[in-house]
Amino acid sequence: MKQENREHEIREFENREADIRHILEHAKTIAVLGLSADPARPSHGVAAYMQRAGYRIVPVNPTLTEVLGEPCYPTLTEAARHEKIDLVDVFRHPDAVPEIVDEAIALGMPALWLQEGVVHQPAAEKARRAGLRVVMDRCILKEHRRLMF
Repeated sequence: MKQENREHEIREFENREADIRHILEHAKTIAVLGLSADPARPSHGVAAYMQRAGYRIVPVNPTLTEVLGEPCYPTLTEAARHEKIDLVDVFRHPDAVPEIVDEAIALGMPALWLQEGVVHQPAAEKARRAGLRVVMDRCILKEHRRLMF
């Protein structure tokens, strides 16, 4: 039942190919919410890949002070005080997404990327209505490999 609901949500929210391409071509600085210092975690591997691909990574995790050689901020708001952020990349539980969307909208973030498995239809729609480019339930590393090479 849970999987059926998730598939239903994905079908209702349509990822726009133009948004994916625009984000990958124009974003320079990516705030990664939920970035782990553990190299075995997907968030770490994806962020390290994007860093190697030339993007600036801004880690956001209240339990860390540095990841991938970059200072880590406790919140998106704190990160935005110090960095110009082009994309908010989310490696958090879907229950955290509505609050993240509200914060991203309040900060005037241009784009939001919800990684694979991070699905929250109402929050994604709210972000899109507020003018953010939104991608949901896709891996930015896989999309980068698919479109940028």
